[in-house]
Amino acid sequence: MTKYVDGFVVPVPQKNLAAYRALAKKCGKIWMEYGALQYTECVADDVKPGKRTSFPQSVKLRADEIVVFSWIVYQSRRHRDSVNAKVMKDPRIAGMDPKSMPFDGKRMFWGGFKGFVEL
Repeated sequence: MTKYVDGFVVPVPQKNLAAYRALAKKCGKIWMEYGALQYTECVADDVKPGKRTSFPQSVKLRADEIVVFSWIVYQSRRHRDSVNAKVMKDPRIAGMDPKSMPFDGKRMFWGGFKGFVEL
């Protein structure tokens, strides 16, 4: 069965990486409680600036930041929409102040993707 995936790329200041990890663990537990199949957050390891495009360029990465690439897996888009509706109503998420996040949300980007090839 081909799944549905929400993908995210976000620049995180190195000094805030521990706070971001704590936030990611908290959020991951919430998404999983509401039915997400998988929640993954990855820190850049082999991500170089490109000539035209790259992960660092996509978020206008600063010298003191690192790229985090994340994804959440669902059964389908319908399942994703259902899970996200519940998550967004949860007071643990709804009560979060965007100004207190350990990253610059204005340079974060995300999207939903239908599975295409799954081996």
